[in-house]
Amino acid sequence: MSNPYDTLGVPKNASADEIKKAYRKLARENHPDASGGDEARFKEIQGAYDVLSDPEKRQAYDTYGSTNGRGGAGGFGGAGAQFQDFDLSDLFGGLFGGGAGRGGGARRGPQPERGADLQTEVHISFEDALAGVQVPVRANVETACHTCGGSGAEPGTAPIVCPVCNGRGITSDSHGLFALSQPCPRCRGNGTIVEHPCKTCRGSGRERVQKTYQVKIPAGAKDGTRIRLKGRGEPGRGGGPTGDLYVVARVAASPLYERRGDDLVVDVPVSYADAALGAKVEVATPEGPISLKVPAGSQPGKLLKVKGRGAPRLKGGGKGDLLARLRLDVPQKVSKQERELLEELRKVSR
Repeated sequence: MSNPYDTLGVPKNASADEIKKAYRKLARENHPDASGGDEARFKEIQGAYDVLSDPEKRQAYDTYGSTNGRGGAGGFGGAGAQFQDFDLSDLFGGLFGGGAGRGGGARRGPQPERGADLQTEVHISFEDALAGVQVPVRANVETACHTCGGSGAEPGTAPIVCPVCNGRGITSDSHGLFALSQPCPRCRGNGTIVEHPCKTCRGSGRERVQKTYQVKIPAGAKDGTRIRLKGRGEPGRGGGPTGDLYVVARVAASPLYERRGDDLVVDVPVSYADAALGAKVEVATPEGPISLKVPAGSQPGKLLKVKGRGAPRLKGGGKGDLLARLRLDVPQKVSKQERELLEELRKVSR
């Protein structure tokens, strides 16, 4: 007969917790359903634990070398071995459906679950995005059914305890040496069933309604900026927290400005003479027109920076810059005098 202490790899003075820890580790490694499992070794481990986990059997073994005081077949691991059933959910830490054993245990029921996040869009003008604006947004949200109050049962009735799992939410099937726990197929793990479903929500306890919220779009918002409204998403289940609502700003394009991050680019038409000789031109900014000096000899496409006249920075710290892009303005028609002057200029330039 094998020594149960050697089988579990524990000393004779091992505590009950040390024995249980060693058993769990070895049983997990050698279970027939595990990768590389050894059924014969698993039965030997089971037999050793059956002896050492029972104070009377352990004392008998320590005194007589067997669990019946006589030695022989009554010991563990032989033909007369007694193996205890166990629940795979206990051995594998809830992998097969939670900590309730096959013989009973605490009700599992529905676990707290955070509500889903929602997303919606709001369309605003380029000017409103620069200045910031408060706008209404609408979202379709699940709420407790107004008829049954979220119970799922027709008014005047109530959910009843599931007769299959007795309210535990799980069932266990015995397979010889072990039992498999799984969500109850009758109540789907809720522990209760609705015999008379609410006609409004059809037993779900929820209905979808449209809600309107006010959302502040911050100054400087870009196309695609997301604003989070905490706790405005789907309600949680089983006491879980409510999800969030994310509002995505869709900003219309500007016919005047091109946006580069926090900078704004605006085209400024200048004549050949102004570009060559230098001049002062009027430039449009979000706060109104300003006068800008064009240096002599400026080339088409040159960017002249006006600091602090761009878009507000979302994270604070002032504004971006306005970039005035010079565009050569060539007239489609010229007067007789202009033509004569241009011809003279062309002769001089050669």
